[in-house]
Amino acid sequence: MSVMRGLTLTLQEQTRLQTLNLVLGKQIGVREAAYLLGLSERHTWRILAAYRREGAAALGHGNRGRRSANAIPEELKRRVTMLAHTRYADFNHTHMTEMLTEREGITLARSTVRQILVGAGLASPRHRRPPHHRLRRERMLQEGMLVQMDGSYHDWLGDRGPWLTLLLAVDDATGTAPFALFREHEDTHGYFRLIEGIIRHRGIPLAVYTDRHAVFQHSGTAPTISERSVNGEREPTQFGRALGELGVHQIFARSPQAKGRVERAGGTFQDRLVAEFRLAGACTMDEANRVLMDFLPRFNERFGVSPAQTISAYRPLDPELDLAAVLCFKHMRRVARDNTVKYDCHTLQLLPGTEHPSYAGNRIEIQKRLDGTLIVCYQGQVISTREAPPRPGLLRSGDRIPGHEPAPIPQWLDSILRQNESWGKQRSKKAAQPHPTTPRKPTPRQQARWNTIQVAKSRGLSLRAIARVLEVSRNTVRRYVAADSPPVYPERRPHDNSPEREAVLTESLNS
Repeated sequence: MSVMRGLTLTLQEQTRLQTLNLVLGKQIGVREAAYLLGLSERHTWRILAAYRREGAAALGHGNRGRRSANAIPEELKRRVTMLAHTRYADFNHTHMTEMLTEREGITLARSTVRQILVGAGLASPRHRRPPHHRLRRERMLQEGMLVQMDGSYHDWLGDRGPWLTLLLAVDDATGTAPFALFREHEDTHGYFRLIEGIIRHRGIPLAVYTDRHAVFQHSGTAPTISERSVNGEREPTQFGRALGELGVHQIFARSPQAKGRVERAGGTFQDRLVAEFRLAGACTMDEANRVLMDFLPRFNERFGVSPAQTISAYRPLDPELDLAAVLCFKHMRRVARDNTVKYDCHTLQLLPGTEHPSYAGNRIEIQKRLDGTLIVCYQGQVISTREAPPRPGLLRSGDRIPGHEPAPIPQWLDSILRQNESWGKQRSKKAAQPHPTTPRKPTPRQQARWNTIQVAKSRGLSLRAIARVLEVSRNTVRRYVAADSPPVYPERRPHDNSPEREAVLTESLNS
């Protein structure tokens, strides 16, 4: 932006002003000016005529300085401000907007009312909710009746490593931590590891107490198509589904104070573990987990209390229950006609079984275990699978398909490749020197186009205007602008169809 004799001109208007001055000075013609400005010649004549009559003011927009047609009248603003001072003095902005519509006949948006009142120095009155009377909740009677879980994202390692998230479980009856671990983020995989550690060390608890994180409860009010079950209700999360299969009741807290034991334990961990990490020199997540395993017994001994009843409520794990098949990600898929299913950029080929020669059209369950393996189950039975051959579209794209290994080369083709390799080595020995390649020269059209684009570039013309005038794409203009010389295509190398190579191929095929 620049100011010329009280008129503020934009960069585009300055460019037009300089070009019109060149036209008036007879340094360039109107046609060339239209080319530089990216306008039609007729419109350039129109602008030039207006510039001769009104000067630089003709280059500004005609609505500049005019009042908007939908602007709020000043009289209406003063009336709204007066009502906010008198009749609606203790109304908030939303309530006042509704009263203006119902009683005063003034229909305005809430944002408009707020803008008017804030501009007049009238902030919305803030009404605080009265404090609720809280009672300290009694501890559970037995260890394992209720386990509180939470994540703590903190700078645990200081300047020595990245920020980590501590996934912590605290027993409500004793205040001890049955298990904990560090993860990069608070995710379902980490909580699967947390509940697995609790089961391995103590057993299966009766209930868990968590917040409303997306790991434990779906966010939003309306369930999506993937979250709906057969009867139309919302499906639980992966973690909630695993707890249901283990027979663990899930309780959601409505405030951080409701699960205060794990919150206070997280503060104690932050106070003590950071110093422990500094003494141990921990710099990575693996080192932090090793220090944490040594810290947990000392924490439980120092801060643990005795439960009211010594009998533990933790249930032992059923030996027949496959814990890895419960603590995993399960998804339902429908089998295609070629007995394949797709999951996470993988296409699995279902192999026929003795009882089910084909699974086409059936719904199967895909389990992604915590170690990354994929297991396919149908009616509780594991199906043998392998990676399906890629489609032609993926092969043409040239991208590497994860998990897919190329098929072995046939023996007859391997012999041809070996003979071609030996023939290529003999041919390379015979070639004394490589044939000199003469650089290609740009065509007259390429040279003229490059000269034109460089001239337009030096005059500040936009790429869009250059492309429109030359009737080429903007990518072509961008390539010519960035090049120091007219770009040319490399010389194509002729295909080798010598008699020696044909003889080798014919002999290989005949053998």
